[in-house]
Amino acid sequence: MTNPLLDSTDLPLFDQIAPEHVAPALDALLAAAETSLEIVTAQEFPADWKAISQTLDVSNERLGMAWGAVSHLNSVADTPELRVAYNAALPRVTEFWTRLGSDERLYDKYKAIDVAGLNPEQQQAHKNALRAFVLGGAELQGLAKERYAAIQERLAEITQKFSENTLDATDSFTLTVTEDALKGLPADVLQATRDAALKEGQEGHRLSLKMPVYLPVMQFADNAALREQLYKAHVTRASDQAPEDAKHFDNTPLMQEILALRQEEARLLGFDNYAQASVVPKMAESPEKVIGFLRDLAVKARPFAEKDLADLRDFAAKELGIHGPLNAWDVPYLSEKLKEARYSFSEQEVKQYFTAPKVLAGLFKIIETLFEVNIRPDQAPVWHPAVGFYRIERQGHLVGQFYLDPPARSGKRGGAWMDDVRGRWERPDTGLLQTPVAHLVCNFAEGVNGRPALLTHDDVITLFHEFGHGLHHMLTQVNERDVSGISGVEWDAVELPSQFMENFCWEWSVISHMTAHEQTGKPLPRVLFDKILAAKNFQSGLQTLRQIEFSLFDMLVHSEHDPAQDFMPLLQKVRDEVAVMRPPSFNRMAHTFSHIFAGGYAAGYYSYKWAEVLSADAYAAFEETAAADGTPSVETGRLYRKAILEVGGSRPALESFKAFRGREPNLDALLRHQGMVGA
Repeated sequence: MTNPLLDSTDLPLFDQIAPEHVAPALDALLAAAETSLEIVTAQEFPADWKAISQTLDVSNERLGMAWGAVSHLNSVADTPELRVAYNAALPRVTEFWTRLGSDERLYDKYKAIDVAGLNPEQQQAHKNALRAFVLGGAELQGLAKERYAAIQERLAEITQKFSENTLDATDSFTLTVTEDALKGLPADVLQATRDAALKEGQEGHRLSLKMPVYLPVMQFADNAALREQLYKAHVTRASDQAPEDAKHFDNTPLMQEILALRQEEARLLGFDNYAQASVVPKMAESPEKVIGFLRDLAVKARPFAEKDLADLRDFAAKELGIHGPLNAWDVPYLSEKLKEARYSFSEQEVKQYFTAPKVLAGLFKIIETLFEVNIRPDQAPVWHPAVGFYRIERQGHLVGQFYLDPPARSGKRGGAWMDDVRGRWERPDTGLLQTPVAHLVCNFAEGVNGRPALLTHDDVITLFHEFGHGLHHMLTQVNERDVSGISGVEWDAVELPSQFMENFCWEWSVISHMTAHEQTGKPLPRVLFDKILAAKNFQSGLQTLRQIEFSLFDMLVHSEHDPAQDFMPLLQKVRDEVAVMRPPSFNRMAHTFSHIFAGGYAAGYYSYKWAEVLSADAYAAFEETAAADGTPSVETGRLYRKAILEVGGSRPALESFKAFRGREPNLDALLRHQGMVGA
């Protein structure tokens, strides 16, 4: 029987991959990779970029694609059997990549390459590779090297466990209530929760902590006791504050160990703390510069956040008779009521116009117009019937392809993300050009009663955000794999293209093409769009401080915190410094902060705000060149594509930004875009 993970002829065979394929595939692929490593590190093997790539990179890419497919399935189609197979394989894969990145023989071979014989893309990739060897422990010796490898293996194991605990704690919570308890909820959410109860053979409505259910309850349910119950369940997930029957998901000891191991790793590499190591391959020059940036932005945002909170308290007192401090579970509900009162529309009214097919068509239209490409449905094996597959072409030639997986479901981790399946590469083994392929994953509500899914405007923004990442990966024209697309891009600049795309969700010339009322088919009225636009910066001060709170906690917990101590006092200290609203003492947001404890954002969560400065300033170029009706300039789109998207990581991000804007970025555009000007 053939193993689908060993078929590297084209795209992953997602519909055929089963847990029992994982171990034997990795036996073969790791063995092949080991052989390739021994060949290129032999003394007689030439220190030649292409020769190394032909042997080692080709073998490693096969391993990477197969393991990437398994990892992806583990994120979007988790089963007990797949989890066992994944966790059994994880130490083996981690051990190989760690050893590869710290191999002194390979490091010496790279150092011996004649850089003068490389093209500019290869020179950048070579420079990145040498830096990665240093950060990967290639200069460590003896026991230090062994300890570094052991740390990597243990970190892989426990960050995966953190992710599993978060998913399991989320999936384990259910609450069935009567319809009377759900007054105020939109009809589509009521239908979805009713269907969920029927699926389990129950009457009533089945609630969960998945965002398509949790968020509408917090925003619209009139029942304060129900909101409190769900809020407590949500913010105590995977923590010591969870109910007794869910305490086995507590992430506290994992988090403490993760922080301790990261600090130990950094010190082995010669840094004082993990944050110092983290910023080495980023735009920011030091943790101090990042912390200064965050605190400066917090000072600028604070007056606006204080006004947001004062407005909310005033509204709660005058309109609803609620005096004194506001409960955390009341804030989303009160905020929605205030927004409706101030701007005369509700999110649910808007949602009726954003049907998923129409939104997707509108998104494709702006991408096709601005970046001079065509997007077409395509075919590939997929892991779920809801997954679509598409191709991007320019002048009839394939540029890239992507999978789109929009709906939330059990066994799929929360949030939204883009991941690469493979990168653009002029393959050294065949000489043929390999085109890039991406995963675009969201967690939206599904359609009910056979009708299309309805998206909130925030959902639309999320979709545009992930597509921005995807375009960065797929529109690249770089042929060197390690610096094509998102590869090699500094982590604090990687959010530039994603956050840049969000801006189009506020342009009538774009939105007008992507709405159709789910019952009447009529487009979004201009008067309603103007209300949405007026509300764009509603509570932007509060939202900015919330992001800074997360970012500052992340940077400080990886720089100034003693991992032997409880990290909760540090989080409280950060809140004392920047927050204007204090969550309840039982709030354990950090325990499901997957970005920094199970993702790639450790001492890097600030990247969202850092890149927002870049993206707002980049988008200002489109504002400056738009037509009278707001239609974006194709010429500006072409310059943006060529200066930023197409060059990928082949040069420093700041150089790409300056190639587009003609100068360095500044903070003014971000503050203006978020309405934080002239307090």
